[in-house]
Amino acid sequence: MSGLGEVFADDAVARLYRRRPPYPEAVFAMLRRRLESPGTILDAGAGTGALARTMTTFAERVDALDPSAAMIAEGRRLPGGGDGRLRWILGRAEDAPLAPPYGLITCGVSLHWMDLAVVLPRFREVLAPGAHLAIVDNQNIHGPYRDEVWKITDRYAATSHHPETPEAVAAVRASGVFRIEDEERTDPMPFEQSVDEYIEFLHSTSTLTRRQLGERAKSFDDEVRTVFARRGIAQLRYGVVGIVTWAAIA
Repeated sequence: MSGLGEVFADDAVARLYRRRPPYPEAVFAMLRRRLESPGTILDAGAGTGALARTMTTFAERVDALDPSAAMIAEGRRLPGGGDGRLRWILGRAEDAPLAPPYGLITCGVSLHWMDLAVVLPRFREVLAPGAHLAIVDNQNIHGPYRDEVWKITDRYAATSHHPETPEAVAAVRASGVFRIEDEERTDPMPFEQSVDEYIEFLHSTSTLTRRQLGERAKSFDDEVRTVFARRGIAQLRYGVVGIVTWAAIA
């Protein structure tokens, strides 16, 4: 890992991953529907296994690959993290040892951290005939407080720009290695969390970790809390839309 990606090696960040909204159940129905023989899945950039730990319910085996030992350790502790069909692999998608063929490769909000010039040809090599690359993302649909909170996060963020899934999709489209077939979206899934839990979620992101903020972390938290207190919000209720972009070998 390099640059912003190094934050995910932090144990504190890994622990806060549980505050991130889960993928809607409909996402897993989409993935299950397109899993090809031999029923094995490579989840590249698995993090704590938000996808991988559930995909064991329909896969023969899931190889959960991530370069962060902290993320894998946290994933093992979470529900489903010790399932016998789940094989945790510490390493980078660019060069970690794999066990192909795979009937599906998933990247859950992770492909933008990889060197696509290396990983896309590698994914092509390890996919089973007819199998797909699934680029998975979550879109959070917030209420009218969104712009106020975003102004605060923009002021405190470690950088004004960081890679995101849509950029990775555009790069895949332009690669000539894979072609984008289609995109599926779920209906918004209702999700609730307290203000404190939401702030912890923000601290799990690549530009707002407590280590990056340092002495500014308390003032960041206070400013975000003030936005919700002014609106009388103690419990956030927002929608989560799961997005799966399907790519096939060109």
